[in-house]
Amino acid sequence: QVQLVESGGGLVQAGGSLRLSCKASGRTDRIHAMAWYRQAPGKERELVAHQTGGGTPAITDSMKGRFTMSRSSAKNTWYLQMNNLKPEDTAVYYCRSIGSSSSWGQGTQVTVSS
Repeated sequence: QVQLVESGGGLVQAGGSLRLSCKASGRTDRIHAMAWYRQAPGKERELVAHQTGGGTPAITDSMKGRFTMSRSSAKNTWYLQMNNLKPEDTAVYYCRSIGSSSSWGQGTQVTVSS
C-alpha cells in the first residue's frame, strides 16, 4: 500500500503563491505516476497536473503558466507550485498515486481571497 499526505494549503490573497507537498510512504516502488487534483465546492474533481516517473510534468491547460509540478525522488515527495493564485483556485487539493497500488491523499484546503 501507498500512503500519501498532502500539506502546504492555506489562505492566501489573490496574486499570492503556495507550494503544496505530497509525501509518499509505504510501497513507493509501486508508484508509476503521480497526479494532483482539486475539487471546489459543488464541482467535480478535476485534474490539475500529472507526472509519469521522472518525465516532464503535464499541467492542465487552464493552469499552465501559473502552476508547476515537481518531485524530489530522495524525499518521495511531489510538489505543486501555484503562483498568481485566483479566487477560482479555491478548492481542496489532492494528490493521487497511480500504479499497481493507487492511493489518494486526504486533501489540503486552498482558499484564495479576492
